[in-house]
Amino acid sequence: MIQASKHRRSTRSSKMVSWSWKTRTQQILQKKLVREFLAEFMSTYVMMVFGLGSVAHMVLSKKHGSYLAVNLAFGFGVAMGVHVAGNISGAHMNAAVTFANCALGRLPWRKFPVYVLGQFLGSFLAAATIYTLFYTAILHFSGGQLMVTGPVATAGIFATYLPDYMTLWRGFLNEVWLTGMLQLCLFAITDKENNPALPGTQALVIGILVVTIGMSLGMNTGYAINPSRDLPPRIFTFIAGWGKQVFRWHHLCGLHWLHHPTGAPEIGGLCGI
Repeated sequence: MIQASKHRRSTRSSKMVSWSWKTRTQQILQKKLVREFLAEFMSTYVMMVFGLGSVAHMVLSKKHGSYLAVNLAFGFGVAMGVHVAGNISGAHMNAAVTFANCALGRLPWRKFPVYVLGQFLGSFLAAATIYTLFYTAILHFSGGQLMVTGPVATAGIFATYLPDYMTLWRGFLNEVWLTGMLQLCLFAITDKENNPALPGTQALVIGILVVTIGMSLGMNTGYAINPSRDLPPRIFTFIAGWGKQVFRWHHLCGLHWLHHPTGAPEIGGLCGI
């Protein structure tokens, strides 16, 4: 009898702890800022998995990938991200877009680090996912070497790199311009006092915008136009074995590539306001 009584108390206590944990978790998830963080995390993850996967196809297999496919995958990846989080956080998926919205007063600055952290974590996890899924294909293509440049380079699957004919500052200005065009068109698509996209079509129209930028202006820099798209996967490649060369320009000099994925899009975002 004593043992049975102890067992019942133990079971009751376990249920109470479980119920208390579930209640606390639900209360946390119901907080608006937490929901917005998770929304940016999930939407960025969705966009990046589709986008990076298409780049992996293009780099590792000419049969299964193409530049057109990369643009379509990133465009429709953005559209799916908007569906995932559009009504929760606005589905920025881009630190430059978040920065511009804060500068305009559309979003409080206290939310800026929350949004960007969600975007960066989602992008980093997407890079890790693509690395895991394509690991054997990467090693087969490169002969077991993780190269940043050269005929069997695979770092470009995860982040953007300048071609030989581009200089650092031309690349920087290119990204400023493209990000400005992105932000200008985003505001036009969502401006209810002008000629916005029809209700329910915003995700598709924004996806078409990304495809258009890539198809018309993406050759020079790979159109990162987004620190959240470029920097976390670059950090992942550094950790995964590509080494510190992923942060160096043209693999030859000590100029850190961080000028490109972080500075230019924010400036471009402000230019598009």
